[in-house]
Amino acid sequence: MTRTHFDYNPFSVGYDTLWKKIDELASYAAKNTPSYPPYNIRKIEDNKYVIELAVAGFGRSDVEITLQDDKLVISGKSSDDDENNILYKGIANRAFTRTFTLADTIEVKNADLINGMLKVWLENIIPEHKKPRKIEVGETSSKKFLAEEK
Repeated sequence: MTRTHFDYNPFSVGYDTLWKKIDELASYAAKNTPSYPPYNIRKIEDNKYVIELAVAGFGRSDVEITLQDDKLVISGKSSDDDENNILYKGIANRAFTRTFTLADTIEVKNADLINGMLKVWLENIIPEHKKPRKIEVGETSSKKFLAEEK
């Protein structure tokens, strides 16, 4: 995937750092996206998501999930004790690290390991001040507004 930077919309104000971050993420992803383990990101409801990673061969003690700032890091280290008796190894259970960048409104609710599938449950919690609200149109002059600033 070849891509240049985003065209900035002249009608959006204050998003320059967001566009820069999107450019950086897209550039990083194009160069450094690992393919193991495979994963899905599912939208369950309007504000609920689940990240599913196929981690066959990993137990709960082999998987570590950390959240720092806006980075969700899922890593696994397999403790394969019986390597000598394997005649054919078709199931990859090598160490891995997957990093997901989360919006500042996303909360990690919990994680489950069920039948070789790691599921990390997420919810988008929208603060009251970011929810849509109606702005009433008044008849006051700009002088009143300017007087309030002083």
